Amino acid sequence: MAQPPGQAERVERVSTLELFFDLVFVFTITQLTGVISDDPTARGLLRVVLMLGVIFYMYGGYAWLTNAVAADRAARRLLLLGGMAGFLVLALAVPSAFSEGDVAFGVAYLVVVGIHAGLYSRATETSTIRAVVRLAPFNLASAVLVLAAVVVEGTAAYLLWAAAFAVEWFTPRLAGTGGFRIAPAHFVERHGLVVIVALGESIVAIGIGAAGLPVDLALASVAVLGLLLAACLWWAYFGGDDIRAERALAAVPDDRRGWVAIQAFGYWHLLMLLGIITLAAGLKDTIGHAFDPLDLPHALLLSGGTALFLVADALFRHTLHLGPTRLRLTAAALALATIPLGLTTSALTQLAALVLVVAGSLLFETRAARA
Repeated sequence: MAQPPGQAERVERVSTLELFFDLVFVFTITQLTGVISDDPTARGLLRVVLMLGVIFYMYGGYAWLTNAVAADRAARRLLLLGGMAGFLVLALAVPSAFSEGDVAFGVAYLVVVGIHAGLYSRATETSTIRAVVRLAPFNLASAVLVLAAVVVEGTAAYLLWAAAFAVEWFTPRLAGTGGFRIAPAHFVERHGLVVIVALGESIVAIGIGAAGLPVDLALASVAVLGLLLAACLWWAYFGGDDIRAERALAAVPDDRRGWVAIQAFGYWHLLMLLGIITLAAGLKDTIGHAFDPLDLPHALLLSGGTALFLVADALFRHTLHLGPTRLRLTAAALALATIPLGLTTSALTQLAALVLVVAGSLLFETRAARA
């Protein structure tokens, strides 16, 4: 197939500037984990879902951006650094985003959206520029809704947040994905890095939860089990699926690749990140209570976060036809079944059961693939 004009501009691997950009996202994940940790209720979870939804949508927008417009010129790099600054301020404002009159989150989000559109307009492909012009009004509308949401309070704020969330994640349906070209190698690698960033936050959460506590057998046991559980989730995603995903995305025809990318790396990665954040909050709060029974919210955080990640990963595999999903869905159900262990025995017991469930499913899956 002939290479479209401007196709050579697309980067094939993630640049160091993009890695630098992702460091800001580490802080964002930390802040969102703190919101659930401070308020492990349905309200806290809802706030994180709404904030993560709008944040990850624009993070994904920047991943699509650098996939099409290489940050190889000073002006583009400066604009990308401006986007980083916007994301940093946004992350700082996460704890107060639902406080009436604290507009920092909304203003920062508007800056992030504006820089994204401005940098995307520097693409050299006519089809890409047309696609951005088609997309920009939806992004601007969602940014205005977010700004309005942080100004008001109560039910109205939640409704505005939900409207912004819906506008963004339905935009691909409304505006379409035609005109956006995707370089599979770069695209898959960039989204794999965000999963690594989030999994790293689960390890950071263990350290934050253990701050000031004596490093005894109980603390060491929970910390190691938390690390093993995060490693199992890493293995589920990076145990070969990342390589197969690149090949699968490359095999999708250009006219369908954008929509497949939205499903696999948008919708399902959003759920994966929510699962990791939820699990990280559970680890942070239980690290100092290894041998104590858990209350229902924290038992749900540990099992629910693990189960949500596995379900999202199964949907990711299904969308890209990477392999069977039955064992991972079964593991998700068994993860939820460990909740009574945490309630009646201890955090240590529940974590050990979760590690056995996820590791066992991966082992059976590997043996089945070899057979």
